[in-house]
Amino acid sequence: MYLNKAILIGNLTRDPELKSLPSGIKVCSFGLATNRVWKDKSGARQEAADYHNVVVFGRQAETVAQYMKKGSSILVEGRMQTRSWDDKTSGEKKYRTEVIADRTQFGPKGSGGGGEVSNASVAKPVQNSEEVDAIEYPEEDINPEDIPF
Repeated sequence: MYLNKAILIGNLTRDPELKSLPSGIKVCSFGLATNRVWKDKSGARQEAADYHNVVVFGRQAETVAQYMKKGSSILVEGRMQTRSWDDKTSGEKKYRTEVIADRTQFGPKGSGGGGEVSNASVAKPVQNSEEVDAIEYPEEDINPEDIPF
């Protein structure tokens, strides 16, 4: 069994570029940045960004190009694909790995637009330096008999 699936949530690094294939199918490409945060061996908080090339086809491509712009938040679900070509100027073989999106979902849009999250729509938790990875659970007890299944 084989599986080639990519799920990314991040922000656009540039405005989407919409083009058409000779067959008339629309193609939209954009860059996507994903961030990750971890603690190193000494317990210091580390942060890094990864950058991905994303390609969307068809009606979904038109929608992404219409509503998304640099900085917008988006979820992309698709498959990884590497393509190659010969560079016309240098003659060397070039490679590009892309996520071919099957599904996209736009992230929250703030009042300023462009994927910025407003303070009214998402509350940012206040964190102590000691309590960085804490999960807040509801204080009420859940009765298993109240679950409908």
